[in-house]
Amino acid sequence: MKNPFIAVFLLLTSCLGYHVGPVKPSVLRDIHAVAVPTFENKTLLPRIEVLITDSVIKQLQQDGTYRIANENNADAILKAEITDISRTPARSVRGNVLATTEFNLIMHVKYKLETPSGTVLMPSAEVVGTTSFFVGTDVTTDERQALPLAAEELASHLVTQLSEGW
Repeated sequence: MKNPFIAVFLLLTSCLGYHVGPVKPSVLRDIHAVAVPTFENKTLLPRIEVLITDSVIKQLQQDGTYRIANENNADAILKAEITDISRTPARSVRGNVLATTEFNLIMHVKYKLETPSGTVLMPSAEVVGTTSFFVGTDVTTDERQALPLAAEELASHLVTQLSEGW
């Protein structure tokens, strides 16, 4: 090419439409601060709601798209309920299919985002967090130690849906 300015112009025009920084869903473009009250626990696992709520708050802070606020100062409120936490066998002992050496832990949370006045911004959706853990001498303790890992994955999926729309 004889003129390098034409090449630069063509290169830059191909980049139109791309944005640097957070790209919120269009429904949430005016939302800057989100309140995250403690999630409701519909499972039989005690005290799990604080762990999952804290994981979501930490993930929102890391993402940086929304600021965490109390319900009085928030543009939106994230309401969620923990609907199911289950474990399924993943691997059994060789020669004994009834004894399990590894479990998959699956956590389900339903959530919705609404304004402080109660207008629904995003319809109800569900996110899932999973992890696996090996069985030692105490299955309950091993499961308790795996819960934060599943909660972190779930929080990551939830925040991605809120900040990017998918």
